[in-house]
Amino acid sequence: MRPGAVATALAIGLGLAGSLALPIAPARAASSTPGAFDFYVLSLSWSPGFCATGGDAKARDQCAAGSGLGFVVHGLWPQFTHGFPSDCGPAGRFPSRQALDTVAGVYPDAGLARYEWRKHGTCSGLSPTDYFAAVKQARDAVVVPQPFQAPRAEQTWAPMDVARAFAAANPGLRTDETAVTCRSGDLEEVRVCLAKDLRGFVPCPEVARASCRAPGMTVPPVR
Repeated sequence: MRPGAVATALAIGLGLAGSLALPIAPARAASSTPGAFDFYVLSLSWSPGFCATGGDAKARDQCAAGSGLGFVVHGLWPQFTHGFPSDCGPAGRFPSRQALDTVAGVYPDAGLARYEWRKHGTCSGLSPTDYFAAVKQARDAVVVPQPFQAPRAEQTWAPMDVARAFAAANPGLRTDETAVTCRSGDLEEVRVCLAKDLRGFVPCPEVARASCRAPGMTVPPVR
């Protein structure tokens, strides 16, 4: 898979209202049976955007100067065509240290991995070890386009051009199988919809509708 080269340069003043994405629909009723879902959403968080919009108060290591983090895994979420399940397992069930060790360097920290297991992983129908293996498999299946591989200068992109860059870098991926979200005018996340067996991409209109509605957004550089 070859990274695609996408030329884009927009100089646009963004307002808060115009930059916010629509949220993914909430879970539908009676939807907490582990393994009962339609597809996965791999959510890749743009660390500089997350940190610039309040994340530095919640994730000091991720946002520390010199961390050099760009896209990191926010989560791998079981999803329905409409809505999503969450919190499908016993409240006290936690992944083992051995399971967490398998995703070292995939999530930005172990605390997020634990939270994502409780909220989303318990709905996968997998054991913690197998779920985290799926998270790593999904992350390895998606190529980050070259312009987002540790950029040192601020960029301005249209959300659709970010989606096109990911589609160009990942053969078989279409823009309607992704969502590009923003917060306060900054790139926040890229979400990619994957089949349950993680062997291909799938259309996900409801997820795609959560894309940023702004004509352009800032992509802060890595630190």
